[in-house]
This record gives sequence, structure tokens and C-alpha cells, in this order.
Amino acid sequence: MILCDVGNTSVDLLEQGKRTKIKVEEFDPFILLNDVYYISVNAAFDEHISEYPNWHNLRDRIAWEKYYTTMGIDRIMACEAIEEGIVVDAGSAITVDVMSGGAYQGGFISLGLRTAQEAYGRLSPALNVSFNFEVDLAKMAKNTPDALTVGFLAPLIEKIERLGKPLYLTGGDARLLSRYFKDAIVAEDLIFQGMEKLLQKGSKC
Repeated sequence: MILCDVGNTSVDLLEQGKRTKIKVEEFDPFILLNDVYYISVNAAFDEHISEYPNWHNLRDRIAWEKYYTTMGIDRIMACEAIEEGIVVDAGSAITVDVMSGGAYQGGFISLGLRTAQEAYGRLSPALNVSFNFEVDLAKMAKNTPDALTVGFLAPLIEKIERLGKPLYLTGGDARLLSRYFKDAIVAEDLIFQGMEKLLQKGSKC
């Protein structure tokens, strides 16, 4: 069995514990002969893959009434991986979702770290600087990089901490964000863990 997470630019595969990432335009689904269970945010890929009987879309196994119809499939799979806690997926956007007793409680979406930096730069050339991830968020800043970092990160970190639940970080910037949380668990394969758990249940979950 192969698990597959399809994005707009890459195909992320997990087979027998080995993870492989391939650019979408370079990926040939024909090379995979075993059953592939996948999620996708790529409509063009979905249409192309429909002719392959060994590819199974996990979207069909989700009980959507637990979430909301426009919620990203990758967010849902990360949530399915845990019963209790907060899932923070730090990528192009930072998504924060809360689970309690296996039930989805809601969440919110923020700009991702690099997306936020780029947005500040578009406001003014004077703000076209990199965040300083070594800055103390509890202190007032005395230079532009620190001021932008504190202004963006401090409210976000505080809101997440106020939720008061175990914290699971995933996504490309998970390790970077983890330095701001004392007991956060970095789980880079959280989406795949959710896919496996959904399959083990054997029906809509």
C-alpha cells in the first residue's frame, strides 16, 4: 500500500516508511502498480488519475459533516491523526485546528512565515527585510526586522498557547516554529498518520 499527498507543485509519496517527493510535472502515476491511497488539492491531477483503477481518493471516506465543505483535505488528514490537541500546519499558510475527543472544534488560518515577509515587502521597500527568528517575542523591538517578527509572530504564538492543548506541528516551517513552544511535538508525517488512521477505521470517519 502506498500513501500519496498531491499538491499543486509536488507529489509526496510514503511507501514502507520511505518518503519521496516528486514535482507534479515529472511524476508518472503509471509506474505505481500497487494500490495507492491519495489526497489531492490538484484538480488537474485528479482528472488525470481517474483512469487508474489502483488509485483511491480518500476524500470519499471523510464524513464531511465533522468539518466544513471548503476545508482543505490536507488539514482534515492532519486532524484525523490526533484525538486531542492543536494541529499547526506551517507552510505557505499557517493553519491552526483544534481537536477534542476526536471531534473537530474549529480553527483559523494565518499567512505563512515567508508569505508574511513578502507581504510586508510589498507594502514598502523599507519593510523588505527578513524576519529575525532569534528575537525575544516578549520584548519591544528596536529595529525593523525585529519589529516585523514580533508584530507578526507574538499574537499568533499567544493565541495558540491560550488554547491550552497538546500541540502538534507539521509542514515545512514546523521546526522553525517549534522554538517558540515549550512542549510542541514536531510530526512531519502527521498528514500520512491521519491517512493511515482513516484507512484503519475502514469506513467513513
